Amino acid sequence: MDNGLMLSQFNTFVFDLDGTLLNSLQDLAVSTNWALQQNGFPCHSTDNIRMFVGNGVRKLIERALPADIDEDSFQKVFDDFKQHYLVHSLDNTVPYDGIIPLLQTLSQHQKHIAVASNKLQAGVTLLNQRFFADYIPLAIGESTEMPKKPAPQMLLHAADYFHTPLSKCLYIGDSDVDVATARNCGMTCLSVLWGFRDKEFLMQHGASHFVTTPCEMLSLL
Repeated sequence: MDNGLMLSQFNTFVFDLDGTLLNSLQDLAVSTNWALQQNGFPCHSTDNIRMFVGNGVRKLIERALPADIDEDSFQKVFDDFKQHYLVHSLDNTVPYDGIIPLLQTLSQHQKHIAVASNKLQAGVTLLNQRFFADYIPLAIGESTEMPKKPAPQMLLHAADYFHTPLSKCLYIGDSDVDVATARNCGMTCLSVLWGFRDKEFLMQHGASHFVTTPCEMLSLL
């Protein structure tokens, strides 16, 4: 870590999901390209799709499609994506190396842990139960009551749930959306460099605290 941020000062740790806890890029790319191909649209490289993610799956499909597409065609591609991803979302998705030991250590230090993701709530619940049920009691996704990040409600809800002042909460994410979300609610943001965005991009969007690996986070606890 290159910024002198001491993690011991925080009581609640709120994590983004895709690109932060879970390496889900391949499954997102496969489902996106399957839906595009089913409807006669060109596919994208995984590196291109990496830059499409971060604002929820609807925005992912918007970015993958031509700008002038009509609403009916968009909805068909979006529905096909959701159908495919529902079945294949766990084909290749796994926690990044070092994430489970990090969560174990946070739990041992009696830190509160939550997830805040722009995935739909049902998907967030499924993935959290599959991978992190022993460590993360609160997993928040998009719903009618909970707007997508960078709206601050998810992070504010996590702080309230654990009765933690914002000054004692740390938000950990991999994207410009995460930086903006933390800023919108007055929470410190730690940007990870193992996810979907690189350091230069994150700095251009206001990130100031960085960590290279989960093991590096462990050393500051």
